[in-house]
Amino acid sequence: MRQKKDYCIMTFATTEDALAMEEFCRQQGRIIPLPGDVAAGCGLCWRMSPEEAQQWKPALQKQKIQGVYTIQMWG
Repeated sequence: MRQKKDYCIMTFATTEDALAMEEFCRQQGRIIPLPGDVAAGCGLCWRMSPEEAQQWKPALQKQKIQGVYTIQMWG
């Protein structure tokens, strides 16, 4: 049976910023449509596990991230 898991999502003001994040991270996480319960700029967000987000935290500070949220989603 599938269960919801915690994920860290990062939002962006522009699609260009979201795509720059994809280029920066490559293997860790993925771009997904913005969940309906989060309001942000471009409609895309970056999803990664909370553990990955913590590991990448220093490097992520260089990216143009608008907001960071922890939400439950289907894995």
